Amino acid sequence: MKHRSLLSVLVAGAALLSVPTAFAQNDDRPPPLDTASAVKPPATPAAQVGKLTLDRQVKWLRAAQQSGALEQLDDAQLVALFQSLDPLALPRYIKEGPNGYPSYEFTMSRSERIRGVWPDKPDHMLVRVAHDPLRIYAKWLPDGEHAGQEIIYDESKRSDETYGHLGGIMNVMPLWTSLDGALARSQSNHNVRDLGIEYIADQYLSEGKKYTEAGLPRSTRIEVKTIDGVRVVAFTFETPVGQPQFYAKKETLGLDLRHPFFRSVESYDNDGKIFERIVFENITPKTFDDSTFDPKNKSYKF
Repeated sequence: MKHRSLLSVLVAGAALLSVPTAFAQNDDRPPPLDTASAVKPPATPAAQVGKLTLDRQVKWLRAAQQSGALEQLDDAQLVALFQSLDPLALPRYIKEGPNGYPSYEFTMSRSERIRGVWPDKPDHMLVRVAHDPLRIYAKWLPDGEHAGQEIIYDESKRSDETYGHLGGIMNVMPLWTSLDGALARSQSNHNVRDLGIEYIADQYLSEGKKYTEAGLPRSTRIEVKTIDGVRVVAFTFETPVGQPQFYAKKETLGLDLRHPFFRSVESYDNDGKIFERIVFENITPKTFDDSTFDPKNKSYKF
């Protein structure tokens, strides 16, 4: 996948493959992520799930996730479970989602290699996202790179520009900048519309489709990790071809155990060097009013 670019970072926006999201109207969709579920744990033991049909494997994963049974498995059980599944089970589980919220707030840690340089410390960001129309507010927190920087994006007003200011002494100069302009490219290889947890799911599915179309093998390593305090099942995918045909030569994605989305991603180039690391920390569904995406909001520093 070709990198996109912007003064912010990663994740959110329109699906690349007609991927159902939390916002799609689908009678068969799972309950919203922010709705308490009374789903019972699945009756089939985890050690027997690999013997089920593909459809039943996906339904088992959904029930185990919603009931909390998935996160109660120990590390060895989780690895054995995902190793036993049909190769199409995880993509189906992610695609059917929901892998996002209509509106939500999150904090994230992000590092990107820009023009060959890996940052000394990651960006630490607070992000607020709302859909229909897509609106984004992002603030760079004091303990990360570009501290004090803020941007606002509202596709209903200026779909190709963001409004923002740099950190430090430059924060007195808010201005409109292009989504793909020079200022944006100086800090990230991504577009501001990529901010949000949906982006990683979309990219995972898009890359998987390219593997299938090219008839290439996709080696997979499965392990359980704790990343910034969050326990995830980490899937490492590697292609024999690498860039530029694929987004990365190797990627490791961390699957959340309570929601059908990825909490983290690490991407490596053809030389084995990491060029991107993203970790979503706190993810909270919220309802926002118009002031959240208004530069005149008194809690902002535009």
